[in-house]
Amino acid sequence: MKAFFDERQRAHDPKHFMANGRVSANPEQPQRIAELSRGASAANCNLIAPTDHGLGPIAEIHSPEYLTFLETIHSRWIRTEGASDEVIPNIHPDRRTASYPKSASGQAGFHQADTSCPIAAGTWQSAYWSAQTALSAADSVLAGEAAAYALCRPPGHHAFGDLAGGFCFLNNSAIAAQALLRAGRRPAILDVDVHHGNGTQGIFYQCKDVLTVSLHADPARFYPFFWGHAEERGEGEGRGYNLNLPLPRGTDDENYLAALDVALNRIRSFGADVLVLALGLDAHENDPFHGFSITTPGFARIAGAISGLDLPAVIVQEGGYLSADLGDNLTSFLNGYGK
Repeated sequence: MKAFFDERQRAHDPKHFMANGRVSANPEQPQRIAELSRGASAANCNLIAPTDHGLGPIAEIHSPEYLTFLETIHSRWIRTEGASDEVIPNIHPDRRTASYPKSASGQAGFHQADTSCPIAAGTWQSAYWSAQTALSAADSVLAGEAAAYALCRPPGHHAFGDLAGGFCFLNNSAIAAQALLRAGRRPAILDVDVHHGNGTQGIFYQCKDVLTVSLHADPARFYPFFWGHAEERGEGEGRGYNLNLPLPRGTDDENYLAALDVALNRIRSFGADVLVLALGLDAHENDPFHGFSITTPGFARIAGAISGLDLPAVIVQEGGYLSADLGDNLTSFLNGYGK
């Protein structure tokens, strides 16, 4: 399987993460790259540098206003007296239709959903090349590869069209799906991260051309809280083109696979001819977020079930945080795909 990664994705090195009122070390660290690279190599994947597709494919998903913000906000932020080294918002609008502020602080609140997506000097560069990695994997599949793996870091599935959140800045899975759609394909996005892909859902919520399906921990008491509930089915032309399968905390291999069957049947009903797989490895039993109890061999079984769709697939890395099992989980999944 071809695999893609760019060294510039290491530049994003966030220091802070706030949850439950406590500031701690951010878990979306560059060290994830070493573990994921190890896992990919063990599955006989050699990482290839992506091609630069420019901003055009990214701007099909994200507004120019938002892209300008991501590219310039850090340099503007640090000019403020007493500002921190990282852009972290302290105020948010009460509605998305609110007026657009001129200040760096106000724009941070408008474009950053939470405190888990701090923007530092290297963030834009890393996010840009993470998106190019996904686009290059999509190119590979369009050229005839059965599957391609994109080691995207930072991840992307919590990013909306003009809103960062949950460690995510550019929605790599959505960008890849849009590129496939532009090429005349009929893409479905299957998100198996332990957290709901709320940004991906939001981007395509009124669209009938891209099916979005997500299996995740029930958001009633789990991030992202406000999205990912079963009754969210899409709006307008997109009604019926979004499927959420929220599962109980601690869901194990067998119960996960049963829910996955429902997801795969929906993808078949859509008539997809290509798959974007938003691969979160944070469903593992030892992941720091402790959402599910998927075992390392369980990832191979999940991969085998998904490959049973017999669709060309762009596999986009989403979550999966530092533990001794992270690389092994990726190896298990990639080895299990197609078997």
